[in-house]
Amino acid sequence: MTSRKTTIAMFVAIAVAGSVFVSFPAGIARAYPVQHTVNVLAAVMLGPGPAVLIAFLTGLVRVITGTGSLLAFPGSMIGAFLAGVLYKHYGKVWLAAVGEAIGTGILASFVAVPYAKILMGTSVTALFFMPVFLVSSVSGALLGCIISVRLKETKFAHQLQKH
Repeated sequence: MTSRKTTIAMFVAIAVAGSVFVSFPAGIARAYPVQHTVNVLAAVMLGPGPAVLIAFLTGLVRVITGTGSLLAFPGSMIGAFLAGVLYKHYGKVWLAAVGEAIGTGILASFVAVPYAKILMGTSVTALFFMPVFLVSSVSGALLGCIISVRLKETKFAHQLQKH
């Protein structure tokens, strides 16, 4: 039986490793869809709180190791939260994916503007972040939705939902 703490650590490891090995060009930046895939999986399997914790820990490890920027925090955490809340409230995997895409792709684009100005010294608009955030979050959320639907009927998923 897998514990929730072990599952959280596993998701952080997958998201961190995935950010190193899986990315693609998206306009002026690169998209890292594995974080968004993990956000949807965590939202469905563990709920909003653990999903946000996984997003935070992943961002922390990526910033400390130099593989991510400070923008990893607001983007991934807002998406994970909205994915978790929508799934918890409606029980639909596709809504978790929509929550991830809206939370990261749209809401986090607006949050990133003052965040980037204060912490990173840049002054750009939300339209600067939105295309890349959307491409990354939509592609990752779709993959997370597909994997979640496949995992939903497994013994692993049922064990997690009991806790």
